[in-house]
Amino acid sequence: MRAIAYGVFYRLPHPVRRRLVRAFVPKYIVGGVTLVRDSEAPGAGRLLLLRQPPGRGWGLPAGLLRRGEAPIVGAARELAEESGIHLDPRELAPAVPNAVVHAKGWVDMVFEVSVPASTTKLEVDGAEVLEAAFHPIDDLPRLTLATARLLAYYGIGPLVAPDDPTSMERPSLPRNDG
Repeated sequence: MRAIAYGVFYRLPHPVRRRLVRAFVPKYIVGGVTLVRDSEAPGAGRLLLLRQPPGRGWGLPAGLLRRGEAPIVGAARELAEESGIHLDPRELAPAVPNAVVHAKGWVDMVFEVSVPASTTKLEVDGAEVLEAAFHPIDDLPRLTLATARLLAYYGIGPLVAPDDPTSMERPSLPRNDG
């Protein structure tokens, strides 16, 4: 029966097959996120965070991609819209992991960049973003839950617990000592 169904499906015109796939395959919402580090910060460094309404926690520069927009272009656009930092998308580097898949069909495409905080002017609109500031990575303010979960994939923030096997910290590569 399955073979017959596939045979019928592949005989359909391509546009019809595409519509059927789009109707029955799960869809994902894709966002672009940028981890902006202060290139001048000593030690663990500093990270750009935004406080958005209602202002209960700090988050990362991020937003939804436009239809057909490349993730790196969307991340650079959102960074400019929310913080005033205008960068060529080619200045962003894919974070590792680059894609973080969340429950309920959400995917974050994450990029990284370092900028000198002392000469980087932050501009917020006061509506979508209330405040933007660089914060020490080892002393972060209260984060939104989504931000804390995302940062844990990069070994940053309150949800990283190196001695806890249930931590969301990325596993390290095995060492080859011999």
